[in-house]
Amino acid sequence: MTQVQTPKVVKKKLFSPIWLLPLIALALGAWLGVKSIRESGIEVTIHFPSAAGMDIGKTLVKYQGLTVGKVIDMSIDKQLQGVDVSVLMDYRAEPFINQGTKFWLVKPKASITGVEGLDTLFSGNYISILPGEGESRSYFEAETKAPVITPGVEGLIVNITSDKLGSLDVGSPVFYRQIPVGQIVGYHLENADQILVTAFVQQQYADLVKVDSQFWNVSGISVDASLSGIKVNSESIASILAGGISFSSNANSSIAENNHQFSLYESEDDAFGGVQFELLATGTEAVSKQTDIVYRGIKIGQVTQKSLTDSGVLLSAKIDAMYQEQLTESADFWLEGADISLSGIKHPERLITGNVINFIPGTGPAKAQYQLLTQAPEPKNINKLMISLRSETNPGVSAGAEIRYKQIKIGEVLSRQLNDTFTQVEYQVEISADFANLISKNSHFIAESALNIDASLEGVNVRTQDLNTLTSGALSLVRGSNRALVTNGDSLYVFANKDEAKTFYSKQNLIKKRLINQDAADLTAGSPIYYKKMQIGQVASVQWQAADNTFAIDITIERAFNSLLNERTVFWRNSALSINASLSGVEVEVAPLMGALKGGINLDLLEEGRVANSTNLYESKLLALSQAKPIKLTFPASVQLTSKAPIRYLGHKVGEVESVTLAPNLKQLMVNAYLYGEYADNFMQQDAAYSIVTADISLAGIKAPETLITGPYIEVFPGKSAATVTKFVGKIEKPLHTLADAVSFNLTDTTLGSVKAGTGIFFRGVNIGQVDAYELSEQGTGVVLQAHIKSKYKHLVNNTSVFWDLSGVKVDVGLFSGAQIETGSLETILAGGIAVATKETTSNTNEITGNQSFVLNSAMDPAWLDWSPVQSSQD
Repeated sequence: MTQVQTPKVVKKKLFSPIWLLPLIALALGAWLGVKSIRESGIEVTIHFPSAAGMDIGKTLVKYQGLTVGKVIDMSIDKQLQGVDVSVLMDYRAEPFINQGTKFWLVKPKASITGVEGLDTLFSGNYISILPGEGESRSYFEAETKAPVITPGVEGLIVNITSDKLGSLDVGSPVFYRQIPVGQIVGYHLENADQILVTAFVQQQYADLVKVDSQFWNVSGISVDASLSGIKVNSESIASILAGGISFSSNANSSIAENNHQFSLYESEDDAFGGVQFELLATGTEAVSKQTDIVYRGIKIGQVTQKSLTDSGVLLSAKIDAMYQEQLTESADFWLEGADISLSGIKHPERLITGNVINFIPGTGPAKAQYQLLTQAPEPKNINKLMISLRSETNPGVSAGAEIRYKQIKIGEVLSRQLNDTFTQVEYQVEISADFANLISKNSHFIAESALNIDASLEGVNVRTQDLNTLTSGALSLVRGSNRALVTNGDSLYVFANKDEAKTFYSKQNLIKKRLINQDAADLTAGSPIYYKKMQIGQVASVQWQAADNTFAIDITIERAFNSLLNERTVFWRNSALSINASLSGVEVEVAPLMGALKGGINLDLLEEGRVANSTNLYESKLLALSQAKPIKLTFPASVQLTSKAPIRYLGHKVGEVESVTLAPNLKQLMVNAYLYGEYADNFMQQDAAYSIVTADISLAGIKAPETLITGPYIEVFPGKSAATVTKFVGKIEKPLHTLADAVSFNLTDTTLGSVKAGTGIFFRGVNIGQVDAYELSEQGTGVVLQAHIKSKYKHLVNNTSVFWDLSGVKVDVGLFSGAQIETGSLETILAGGIAVATKETTSNTNEITGNQSFVLNSAMDPAWLDWSPVQSSQD
């Protein structure tokens, strides 16, 4: 029968998914179009004087090294005064293209002050941008030079006015105490009479510029030449080549703000000024601006301004700061020039340099105005101070030599002679009454040098004195702190130089101390003494004391460091180079140069509560701070031991060897060593044991392998005696030292075989003890082995225990039974071993007592392996 299929009716969908594809494509195209328009960039036009150094499609626009645009076109402007450069800027730069935005061309520039735009040699010229504020715009006028403050640069801008530019230029350095802290970034004419110099000071130095700071020109070399000498001065090589400005700072003044205005002085002397005052004169044709004010032949100031008033000619003058204390109420000023008479010409140099204003101080406070006299006033005081001076040697001073204070003559040497005992040189001198109050009981005098040259990387300073100093010498007064003034007949000291004076007075204020050491090593008189690498004293002398074969080292410490000398003070020898090398790194410590060349001593303080041995000079800082105690050891001459070898207890370093010498009998080594203070009392008992540990290579392995690199060391074990000593006899072999509650006993055998000190004792394959030592029996018929069982295993052995030798490989070969091989573990094959088995349980009746002896069997009885007593663990 045929089955008829019922037709299936499907309704047609109103919307097909295939229509999603064109919709998505339409949306994507619209988005890409909007994105393309948005990111197409912003076109701006920049006007430059010329197109030199720029190329279409190559010249980039950069901001702090990041490219933000590119030149796309260039054309001549309509006025024919430059070029218009079209630049396509990145769309993300839109917020920064405003009315205040600046553009300029960066290209390489080389000058005496340095090289700018060096990166353009590789990347080519580029246009730099400095974002500004204001409304958005698309046309800009390019800057002719880079702005003073560029992106990423912070600092302080100051304006400095000057009458002339001199050798200053853009890039000339700005100094503070000869350290460059900024530079000149621009200058222009402020008006017909002034130049405005713009200087930039780096941010880290901006706080040094105060509202009352003084700026002065340090360009080139300053030469002050006259008949009295030549003075040459310069700030640095940079200021000689490119000019420069230096400034001062007053810590108590407020900090200057941006664009604060200052004046530029010709020199440092002009900047620091001094005391301003006025001179009133009736006729001053021979006086002009810059006329010098002199006192006893020394320039102490000058006339700064000349003006006409109703009462006469008014001179504005200034005395340098270092001489301002000489300006008093009764001071006198008078005009003086060259004096031509039949007897000759006095002050002939003034025919060339012009007249000067002479000055003599008086008493009382300074006033604002003085009368300029036409001739010298009468002397005010003719009473002079007569004193004597003494010196160990004559520093080139003879009768007629001037005595000066701040290069002003205050007296004269009348005579020079040896004293009655011919031990010192004496000078009779007179001091003008006006200066008698400058000299106190602890004043002294320094001999002046006719030529002084001070050369360094910062510059060269040459100072010469006048002819009188060269022929007769001169003395300079150094005022003392004592208020008590000298009187006629008093005596003071004369020194050849400042260093000699410092040494003399320092010796008068020193603390003396004696240190003791086994050898003087490299210490000599003059070796420095340091505290935290600062010299606070020196070694006065080193003397050998034959009585106890030691060296006495006398030292002196400056009294200012008296607080460092107390019961906690320790001293140790200074090492020129200290190297501490380990697997974790290398630590190198270098001593100060003087200490490395002449040897030296360091000192420090122990912690509170600890008392130091402050008379002993230790070999190192470690020994000093640990308050190590010295000991003496003797070893056989065959021992290989060196200085600095450690002394160890159970692997811990408790001391070190100081020196190793061969005894006169050539049979012993004499070892001087130290035990660290915190451990010393534990290892100075009379029966303390010292032995040598060195590498031992055998089939069992290497014992103390570290000594193959570091060398042998000394091992120590404490004793039990109440008596303490400092001299010990060392052993080559390690002595027997076991725990107090371990079980000790002896084993006897006919021969030693492969058993030796350190051979293990095994119970069921577990190491429970070892052989400590061995020796021949009294009759020489056998060997006695000294052994012990560890305390936690002592319950495993008793009088019923048996011992047999496990060493090596035992082979039993029979004709019909074949071969039987018996071996222990690999350790016992190589290093040997002893096995033990116990028949009965340990109790009070069968435990081992005293130095009990057991026979060491050569072979094992198989029945022993079946013994299995019930053991109870004991502590």
